Amino acid sequence: MANKLVVSLSPHVHSGDSVKKNMYWVCIALVPALICSFISFGAGAIITTAISVAACVFFEWFINKFMLKNPKCTVCDGSAVLTGVLLAFNMPSNIQPWIIVVGALFAIGIVKMTFGGLGCNLFNPALAGRAFLLISFPVDMTTWPNPGQGFGSWLDAETGATPLSVMKAAFKSGDASLMDTLPSVKDMLIGNTGGCLGEVCALALLLGLAILLVKKVITWHIPVSILATVVVLSGLLHAANPVYANPVAELLSGGLLLGAIFMATDYVTSPMSSKGQLVYGVAIGVLTVVIRTWGAYPEGMSFAILIMNAFVPLINNKFKPKRFGEVPAKK
Repeated sequence: MANKLVVSLSPHVHSGDSVKKNMYWVCIALVPALICSFISFGAGAIITTAISVAACVFFEWFINKFMLKNPKCTVCDGSAVLTGVLLAFNMPSNIQPWIIVVGALFAIGIVKMTFGGLGCNLFNPALAGRAFLLISFPVDMTTWPNPGQGFGSWLDAETGATPLSVMKAAFKSGDASLMDTLPSVKDMLIGNTGGCLGEVCALALLLGLAILLVKKVITWHIPVSILATVVVLSGLLHAANPVYANPVAELLSGGLLLGAIFMATDYVTSPMSSKGQLVYGVAIGVLTVVIRTWGAYPEGMSFAILIMNAFVPLINNKFKPKRFGEVPAKK
C-alpha cells in the first residue's frame, strides 16, 4: 500500500490564528492612535515610542539569549514590540529617556521573563511597568505636555492639566463649577487634550477597537462590560451630585478606552470564558470609578486592571467551560 491513511488527533483544520499574527494585528490597530499622538505631541511621541519599543525588544532578546539560554528567539513574535508601544502609550511625551528604559526593563525583565515569558506572566507587562514608574517617579509621570506644540518641543514642552486632574480637583474642593473648564467632547474625541501618548484621541482608539473586532482578535465582552459599567456608575454619581464628572467625560478622558480595548483584553492576563470576561470587565469598571473618585491618583484604570489580573485564575476556575459530552450532575 503506497498511500497509507494517516490518523492524527484533532483539530484537523487550522484556524490560521497564531500568536504572531494576533500581536501584529493589535499593533496595526494601535497605528491610528500612534499617528494622533505624533500630531498632538510631535517629536516627543516619536522618541518616546521608539525608545520604549527598542528597549523592550533588546531586553527580551538579551534575557532569552544570555540569561535563560533559550535557543528559541521570541523577539519576532511581536509581543515585545506590543509591550513597548503600550508602555510608551502610558507615558507623557516629555518623559526622560532613561526612565523609559527602566520601565521597559521592569516590564520585560521582571513582569514577563521572570515568570517564563509570554503565556506565563500573571500581570500585564506594560501596565505593571507604568505602575512601577508612577510609584517610583511620580513627578515625571504626571507632568503632562499640552498638545499642539509642534515637532520641535520635547523635554521643554509647556505643560498643563488633564481632564482627570480637573475632575479630581472639582471633587476634592466640592466646586462643581470647575467641571466647566473641562475640554469639550470634540477636543477629547480628536485628541486636543493633555495626557499620556495613547489616551488622548478617543476616535483613534475606537477605530482600533473596530479593527480588532472585525479581525476577531478580541471579543466584545471585556471592553463593552468595562465601558458600560463606568457609564452606569458615573451616571448615577453625577445624577446624585454634579461635582462628580458626567459619564461622557469619564468615558473619553484618561486611559479608560486604551485600557479597556488594548490592555484588559490581553490573552494571557484575562479570563478565557465569556462569562468570566464579563465578570472581569464589570469588576474593572467598578474599581476604575472607585479609584478615580476616591483614590489618591486621578486615574484608576491601570491599577484596576492589575488588581483583576491577580483574580483571573480564580475567575477561570469558577467559570470553567463544560467538557464536550459531559452530563450535568444531579442535584
